[in-house]
Amino acid sequence: MADPSTYRPAPGAIPTSPGVYRFRDAHGRVIYVGKAKSLRPRLSSYFQDIAGLHPRTATMVTTAASVEWTVVGTEVEALQLEYSWIKEFDPRFNVKYRDDKSYPELAVTLNEEFPRVQVMRGAHKKGVRYFGPYGHAWAIRETVDLLLRVFPVRTCSNGVFKRAAQVGRPCLLGYIGKCAAPCVGKISQAEHVELAEEFCDFMAGRTGNHLRRLEEQMRDAAAEMEYEKAARLRDDIGALKRAMEKNAVVLADGTDADLLALAEDELEAAVQIFHVRGGRVRGQRGWVTDKVEDVDTAALVEHALQQLYGGGAESVPREVLVPALPEPAAPVREWLSGLRGSQVDLRVPQRGDKKDLMATVERNAQQSLALHKTKRASDLTTRSRALQEIADALELDSVPLRIECFDISHLQGEDVVASMVVFEDGLARKSEYRRFQIKGFEGQDDVRSMHEVISRRFRRYLQEREQTGEWAVPEADDPGQRPAGADATVPDAANATVTAGELPAGPIDPETGRPRRFAYPPQLLVVDGGQPQVAAARRALDELGIDDVALCGLAKRLEEVWLPGEDDPVVLPRSSEGLYLLQRVRDEAHRFAISYQRNKRSKRLTAGELDSVPGLGETRRQALLKHFGSLKKLRAATVDELCEVPGIGRRTAETVAAALASRTPAAFAVNTATGEILDDGADEGAVTGDAAEGGTALPAAAAPPAGPAAPMPPAAVPPTATQPETP
Repeated sequence: MADPSTYRPAPGAIPTSPGVYRFRDAHGRVIYVGKAKSLRPRLSSYFQDIAGLHPRTATMVTTAASVEWTVVGTEVEALQLEYSWIKEFDPRFNVKYRDDKSYPELAVTLNEEFPRVQVMRGAHKKGVRYFGPYGHAWAIRETVDLLLRVFPVRTCSNGVFKRAAQVGRPCLLGYIGKCAAPCVGKISQAEHVELAEEFCDFMAGRTGNHLRRLEEQMRDAAAEMEYEKAARLRDDIGALKRAMEKNAVVLADGTDADLLALAEDELEAAVQIFHVRGGRVRGQRGWVTDKVEDVDTAALVEHALQQLYGGGAESVPREVLVPALPEPAAPVREWLSGLRGSQVDLRVPQRGDKKDLMATVERNAQQSLALHKTKRASDLTTRSRALQEIADALELDSVPLRIECFDISHLQGEDVVASMVVFEDGLARKSEYRRFQIKGFEGQDDVRSMHEVISRRFRRYLQEREQTGEWAVPEADDPGQRPAGADATVPDAANATVTAGELPAGPIDPETGRPRRFAYPPQLLVVDGGQPQVAAARRALDELGIDDVALCGLAKRLEEVWLPGEDDPVVLPRSSEGLYLLQRVRDEAHRFAISYQRNKRSKRLTAGELDSVPGLGETRRQALLKHFGSLKKLRAATVDELCEVPGIGRRTAETVAAALASRTPAAFAVNTATGEILDDGADEGAVTGDAAEGGTALPAAAAPPAGPAAPMPPAAVPPTATQPETP
């Protein structure tokens, strides 16, 4: 735990300009990003008496080891830079809304020659009209199915469209009247574009003209005694009305607006958003976040708006209605207007339909928070208790916020691999996972494998510290040995980024601004195994001179926790949250190692002769095999014949010919069920495809002479044994 006074900027060093600031921990990792209209008073507030700070703020400033800031021109620039840094560094003390799904939207591709109606997710594309988002994709398909009776716009993929145009016959939708069939020329390209634009007008809420036009056509048809046409138009009107009923009018003025409401307590907050387009609710979405920083409702609204519109996947409507305005509101309003390209009205509804609808959104937020609490059931408390129990059982100085676990996996000594998984704050950090191939020796030896992988992981850590000069001087390791503000510099026009008390960049790559691969040491190192594996890991750490990382092993048989140098294990109660967390970490390492080992073995078993040809990728390998039909014919081809394959130049052809000529033909393949020698054993399937046919390749020395295939007795076929995977 650091003392904030050790890295407090010198008096007068902090500018009074707008800007964005970052707090880093002792390893250079960004743990908090904030913005301010004036940096000096905002940053000074963090360095008051810790007893007067909010508990979460006090935790943040005592975890940090340095602070830096960047001066910008306006508050809008500060808002944009803050959002960019939060997305890039993922600081643990910032509010981050968790949204576990991508919401579908109805899209009309007006940028294509023949526009298409489809369901789309993700970022918006230029020239495409979007409607939504919707809660479920099936809701979009139901609406489109009703509207295709009246607006038979193309919904097929480009492949189906081109194939129908080639054969001159439309698909099923063209025959049943739900597609105008522009693929076969039933309507022109201009008429189809006009039809798509009418579809967009109806979806945008301009429904009155279409209904009146259809009703007039129905009456004219009935007057002329064209009763079948009149009945079809009647059904079309009914379909349009049913589609309109699916989206009831909630705002009579046909407004495009997003309504955002919050429900919060001291620890968490839930956000609900209603998307209203053309006066109708087109979609709904919600997020939940932990309040890891001291924020009020206005700040939560600002963070929610940043996440909703900052990524560019969501279009900004004309009105954004919120329960409380950010402070100050002008920069946020200006930022939203810039994203939309026109004025955006950001306000709190005071009366009428919009206030009533806001109350509905707020009720949804309260229900969402209650449901989340029911599902999560004190998950934060559970994780904290688990980490504390581990610290107490292993007699650690502090709770292990970062845990790394290693596991070895192989199949009878072949394809030996290792995995490294990372848990931070009790949660899996999958972006930090790593996997290793054991290179130091061959065969089955879990202890030697564990020693090798631990050595490689921490050797990389030490190498990166050497390359960056991190903690090269003893004083740099102890911020308390430097006077407060010793490294502070005053900003000038030439240098807008200023650091106070900053430690060397170390774990952060100065070129990319991202963490290095093995930059952070764990507080706790867990190995899957008992005393031998723990001893091997301890020996690897001692050889590298690392003595500040706690180590333990978790044995599977009795779930015992082994410590280095101890004859007796630490036995945690079966109901212990700490034991459950260690088991989850160990099981995740086992899963990750097994997945990698299976993938590696699968690639080895299916590898062909072309796989090791330098400069020959998957696409050109497939092109060669497709052109010649088999590996046997490919091996007999000349360089000139190889050059006839698209994408194969003379240099590549010469490389392929030389590689195939230097190898002996593939072994004969034998069907293990019948004992039959498969014909053309040198073909592509002799090695790579036999598994699918139940075949086994015989060694070259045991291969029978060439000649017609003859059955062999089953006893002559070597038995194949399936060995269990050893983690």
